Amino acid sequence: MNTADQYLKAIYLIQEMEDGPAATGALADMLDVSPASANEMIGKLEDRGFAEHEKYKGVTLTDEGIVRARDAIQTYCIIERFLANVLDVDDFRGEARELEAVIDDTVAERLDTIINRNPNCPDCFDAESDACRELEVECENPAD
Repeated sequence: MNTADQYLKAIYLIQEMEDGPAATGALADMLDVSPASANEMIGKLEDRGFAEHEKYKGVTLTDEGIVRARDAIQTYCIIERFLANVLDVDDFRGEARELEAVIDDTVAERLDTIINRNPNCPDCFDAESDACRELEVECENPAD
């Protein structure tokens, strides 16, 4: 997964929570980047055909963007569940966020064979709690 995929994932999740376009400010907050950086990446995603941005309304994903975003969420779920359920990493969420940008599809597929992923993934991901519903650990503060 690369940075563009992280943006697609974030846009998708915001769209799910807001039931509409993702505001640039909300995107910047979710990814902990400046609004200018978010705007720059939104432009790149538009150029690649993954998103459409309407000034003052927000950004929405194209069909191709949605497919990529769902793939990114699935990869994140795989990483998060592997770290939490298999390796018992305390800060699995922080580690998953760090690793999602560098784990490629081959590694994600191999981790997937270990965690026995639920077939409804990535629909197992809860945007509100920012966590996979298939985690075997209880999250005290899912937003951190």
